[in-house]
Amino acid sequence: MFGIGMPELIIILIIILIIFGAGKLPEIGSGIGKGIKNFRKATQEPQDKPEEIPSPHENDADREKDS
Repeated sequence: MFGIGMPELIIILIIILIIFGAGKLPEIGSGIGKGIKNFRKATQEPQDKPEEIPSPHENDADREKDS
Protein backbone atom coordinates (compact mmCIF):
# COMPACT_ATOMS: atom_id res chain seq x y z
CA MET A 1 0.00 0.00 0.00
CA PHE A 2 2.63 2.54 1.05
CA GLY A 3 5.59 0.58 -0.22
CA ILE A 4 6.64 -0.35 3.31
CA GLY A 5 8.16 -3.79 3.53
CA MET A 6 9.40 -5.89 6.41
CA PRO A 7 12.84 -4.20 6.67
CA GLU A 8 11.26 -0.75 6.89
CA LEU A 9 8.82 -1.88 9.58
CA ILE A 10 11.66 -3.35 11.63
CA ILE A 11 13.61 -0.08 11.40
CA ILE A 12 10.51 1.90 12.46
CA LEU A 13 9.93 -0.41 15.43
CA ILE A 14 13.57 -0.10 16.51
CA ILE A 15 13.35 3.71 16.36
CA ILE A 16 10.14 3.64 18.42
CA LEU A 17 11.79 1.34 20.94
CA ILE A 18 14.75 3.72 21.27
CA ILE A 19 12.53 6.81 21.65
CA PHE A 20 9.95 5.48 24.11
CA GLY A 21 11.79 2.60 25.78
CA ALA A 22 10.57 -0.92 26.44
CA GLY A 23 8.49 0.07 29.48
CA LYS A 24 6.23 2.48 27.59
CA LEU A 25 5.50 0.26 24.55
CA PRO A 26 2.66 -1.71 26.19
CA GLU A 27 1.01 1.55 27.31
CA ILE A 28 1.35 3.04 23.84
CA GLY A 29 -0.05 -0.10 22.20
CA SER A 30 -2.93 -0.19 24.65
CA GLY A 31 -3.76 3.46 24.01
CA ILE A 32 -3.70 2.99 20.24
CA GLY A 33 -5.88 -0.11 20.52
CA LYS A 34 -8.45 1.69 22.67
CA GLY A 35 -8.48 4.61 20.28
CA ILE A 36 -9.13 2.37 17.28
CA LYS A 37 -11.84 0.49 19.20
CA ASN A 38 -13.61 3.73 20.17
CA PHE A 39 -13.34 5.05 16.62
CA ARG A 40 -14.89 1.90 15.15
CA LYS A 41 -17.64 1.93 17.78
CA ALA A 42 -18.46 5.58 17.07
CA THR A 43 -18.62 5.03 13.32
CA GLN A 44 -20.77 1.89 13.54
CA GLU A 45 -23.35 2.71 16.21
CA PRO A 46 -26.54 4.24 14.89
CA GLN A 47 -27.49 7.71 15.97
CA ASP A 48 -30.29 7.83 18.50
CA LYS A 49 -31.95 10.91 17.10
CA PRO A 50 -30.98 12.23 13.72
CA GLU A 51 -30.68 15.98 13.87
CA GLU A 52 -33.08 17.79 11.63
CA ILE A 53 -31.60 20.74 9.85
CA PRO A 54 -34.30 23.13 8.70
CA SER A 55 -33.88 24.38 5.19
CA PRO A 56 -33.67 28.14 4.70
CA HIS A 57 -36.93 28.05 2.74
CA GLU A 58 -38.84 26.55 5.68
CA ASN A 59 -37.67 29.39 7.95
CA ASP A 60 -38.86 31.99 5.44
CA ALA A 61 -42.29 30.35 5.22
CA ASP A 62 -42.59 30.31 9.03
CA ARG A 63 -41.71 34.00 9.22
CA GLU A 64 -44.34 34.90 6.64
CA LYS A 65 -47.01 33.00 8.61
CA ASP A 66 -46.12 34.88 11.81
CA SER A 67 -46.34 38.27 10.14
